[in-house]
Amino acid sequence: MTTSGDPFDLAGHVALVTGGSSGLGRRIGLALARAGAAVVLVARRAELLEEASGEIEAVGARAACLVADVGDTSAIDGMAEDAARPFGAPDILVNAAGVNLRQPPAEVTIDSWNRTLSLNLTAPFFLARALLPGMKARRWGKIVNLASLQSCRAFANGIAYGASKGGIVQLTRAMAEAWSRFGITCNALAPGFFPTELTAPLFGDPATLEKLAAQTAIGRNGELSDIDGPAVFLAAPASDYITGQVIFVDGGFTAK
Repeated sequence: MTTSGDPFDLAGHVALVTGGSSGLGRRIGLALARAGAAVVLVARRAELLEEASGEIEAVGARAACLVADVGDTSAIDGMAEDAARPFGAPDILVNAAGVNLRQPPAEVTIDSWNRTLSLNLTAPFFLARALLPGMKARRWGKIVNLASLQSCRAFANGIAYGASKGGIVQLTRAMAEAWSRFGITCNALAPGFFPTELTAPLFGDPATLEKLAAQTAIGRNGELSDIDGPAVFLAAPASDYITGQVIFVDGGFTAK
């Protein structure tokens, strides 16, 4: 849905980005804003949210902050209502909030398992469903989930995280099947190794970084700018006939 004729133009659209205070969520929020969207950033840390919002406003775009714990599923309906106040009902949702506790299997507890699944898998579904009425009213909507290399590969100390990211791929397909007939597409981005808070332990080890880069087809790890194009594509009218798919933004890591 675009009035300019540019399939990548997001003017007139409102994006809700969870995990918007840092990492890939923050970068995706900025990319969508540069494409013309008004962006509502959601995260727990108010100070970082304000910084991210200021970054968007510095490029002449509109941004608002919503301090909330996306992992608290009891608050999701209220979160969706609050997200609609600054600019209207969001018709783009990016589920970028996530956690990876990196626990050996013997150290995984019921609480840590539930925390991981709640934030990484449960919240994306229920938040998307809460935004569904507004998207249905427009007969247009975009849901972009964040998958992972661990959606299809097993990494050490990734039992709960891998389960949640394997689930997000099937959730993406299931939401696409349920809602695409209403003009609402659902796809996922599966990033490789990018410099974020989640990957800080890896990026602090040059030997590990070099090894990971060598496993890609391109020969390097990801830079935050590498996520811009794929994110805008899946949020924009350019991808209106694509749904239920996963795009691996991994430099060819999973191709080798």
